[in-house]
Amino acid sequence: MRTVRILAAAALAVGGVLGAGGAAAADTPAPSTSASPGGKTAGPTEAGTAFRTATPVRPGQRATADASTGDYLYWVLPLDWGRRATVRAQVKLPASAGRHGASTWQLDVYDGLRRRQACTYGKQTAAAAKEAASVELSCTLRTVRPGAETWANDPLPGSYYVRLTVLDAAQEDLGLPVRAEIETTVSDTGGAFAVDGALAAPLVPGITAQRAEAKGSAKKQPAAAGEPEGGWSGGRWSDRWVWTAAGGVLGALAGVFGYSLTRGRGRPSRVPPGS
Repeated sequence: MRTVRILAAAALAVGGVLGAGGAAAADTPAPSTSASPGGKTAGPTEAGTAFRTATPVRPGQRATADASTGDYLYWVLPLDWGRRATVRAQVKLPASAGRHGASTWQLDVYDGLRRRQACTYGKQTAAAAKEAASVELSCTLRTVRPGAETWANDPLPGSYYVRLTVLDAAQEDLGLPVRAEIETTVSDTGGAFAVDGALAAPLVPGITAQRAEAKGSAKKQPAAAGEPEGGWSGGRWSDRWVWTAAGGVLGALAGVFGYSLTRGRGRPSRVPPGS
């Protein structure tokens, strides 16, 4: 009976830990978007031409821009730790009758330190034939980590810049009008990529100075361009801790149960008196 009571108490403890972990995971802020009446998520209709003028866009939004062949188009979006992002782009080309040859387009993604991030898979560079009506590109980034060594190039929480441009085109085709569209989808990988350390602040250029200036005044501290509505998680919570705690409880439970079995088998039998 004592062993049964211990088992029941341990099971309740495990259930409590998992329940708390589920609630905490539910409270983890995630980027949110607003849907347009047509069912698609509304997004910006222009793009910047440099890092400093990049147009903010949120994950799940479809951003569009009318530009000219040869322009550099920039957007910026927030990515928190534990997120794995896939950026997709489509360029609608002018009528083939007005073009003089094929073209090659490229999609690049940079972090808040303007370090070019590698794509784990996707078609980052694509060629369009002279007769093609459009060209599509994609890039799936590595999972964003809460912290990393200073020498590492791991993706970290903060702003991510998307750049779309033509790499090669006929000289006569430069300046022809094109229409670009990008959309970013984000999946949550949980605590599989969590580490013990975390950044003191996300990599968002310019926001540190702005907040320091607003700290001593009555002004509300500005939010970073494209910052998640619920704020940055900062890497303090991970469901890895839930399973670590649950594993510890189950390990203790197994030790108690094994001890009860070995103690019962090793106890000497009683000898009746007078025998």
